[in-house]
Formats: sequence, structure tokens, C-alpha cells
Amino acid sequence: MNDYGVADVERLLGLSRNTIRALVEAGFVKPARGARNSLRFSFQDLIVLRTAQALAQANVPQRRITNSVRKLRRNLPESMPLSGLSISAVADQVVVREGSSRWQADSGQYLLEFEGDPARGKLNVIEPEAQPPDDGDAQTWVDYAEAVEGDDPKAAIEAYEHAIDADPSRIDARINLGRLHHEAQRFAKAEAVYRAALLACGSEALLLFNLGVLLEDMNRKAAAAEAYVAALREDPALEDAHYNLALLYRKLGRPREAIRHLAQYRRLKR
Repeated sequence: MNDYGVADVERLLGLSRNTIRALVEAGFVKPARGARNSLRFSFQDLIVLRTAQALAQANVPQRRITNSVRKLRRNLPESMPLSGLSISAVADQVVVREGSSRWQADSGQYLLEFEGDPARGKLNVIEPEAQPPDDGDAQTWVDYAEAVEGDDPKAAIEAYEHAIDADPSRIDARINLGRLHHEAQRFAKAEAVYRAALLACGSEALLLFNLGVLLEDMNRKAAAAEAYVAALREDPALEDAHYNLALLYRKLGRPREAIRHLAQYRRLKR
């Protein structure tokens, strides 16, 4: 069952939307598609996503992460057992406990545990509580912001602002900051963040795509279409932009363009 959307993953696992997208694009999980082409994740996807991110933060090489999560997913149950399931790193091994049984998958040195019953909408990640840095570089602030996004969006916003102050070229901090304002329906602030990012960092596909989604939510369809087109100039393989643009062109009464972008989306999905 693919019962979890991107917002659920953000809330349950504390991962930013950009991190989720990067892990999906890296091939760690292959989520299904729901309404309006939204990503839908299974319980196994949640475990794999968080484990992959944990190993990446532990500086485990990409190939080793891929092997670890592949082994991990192969042994995961279809749903959370009533006895519970926990995952933790011990030395250089991922130790998985399912009821009274234990098994291992190769990993890095990182402590990670899950408990709860996702079938009842409960999944908790037990990790040391993130603390705001007394002082730090842009990366330190970004790491802290990503750690607290799910529980404290206000603190995350402030942290991303610190990161941008420390390094104005950090486009990831600018994108995440705009997204948080967007999700809180502070549309004008979100647009200001994205426009400032374009001026400071130049065109970037994900930035332009997010701007397009924002402009759609603001009912500025023509401007949204322009943003999606600009995103595709930067990354012609950005399938979500083709899909959204196809739907938008239908609404704008431009069926030929809609068909063209829908066909391109389908080619990319093969």
C-alpha cells in the first residue's frame, strides 16, 4: 500500500522535500503516482528513505549505501508488525529487530530507530534532538534546518536565513526557505524568496519548478507556465515540469502544447 504522501514523509521522518526528491532521483525508492501526479510512498519506502539519508550523513560511500538499502528493503515486512520494528546501526552494521528476531544489513556508524504502527498512522523516529548551532557556517545551519523542519518550521526558516546570510550562493537554502513559506501559505514571501534566489544564484531547474507550483497556487497560470518552461530549459528531463505544464496548458486552452508535454512526460517515465 502506498499510503504516504511527501508531506507525510516530511512530517514522520523529518526529511526536507529536496532531500526526499534527491533520494528518489538516486533510485533508492520508486514511489507510485497518485492524484495530480503526486508521489505516494509505502511503509518500506519510509524505512529505506530514512536509512539512506542516515548513511549518507555518516559519509558512507554511495555504492555501499545502495547495497545496504537494497538488502534492507528485501527483508522488510509488507507492514509494521504489531510487535514493532526497530533499525539501528551498531559499529558498521545495520541491525534490524522485528519482534524477537534480529538481522543485519551492511551500513555505517549511525544510530537510528523506528517504532510505532504505521497501519494506525504512527511512525516515530528516535534520534537525539537537534540543537541550534551557537555559530556556524552555511552547511551547519542547513543541516540544523533540515533536522527541525518537521517539528519546528519557524526554527527551520530562521536557520535557512542564517545559512543564506553566511553564504548567499546556497541555492538549496533559498529553495527550502521558499518552500516553507509556500507550505505555510505565505505566498508573497515565498515568491520574494524565489525571485531573490534567481537574482543571486541564477536559473536552476528545481527553483523554477517550485516557483511554477507557487504561481499556480496563486492562480497566476500564465506566469506559472513561463516558470515551468524556464525550468525545462535548464533540465529538459524534469518530468514533473512536463506533467504540470501539460495540465496547465489544458486549462489555458492550448491543447497541442498540452499533448506534446504529456507525451514527453510519458517518454521520460518509461
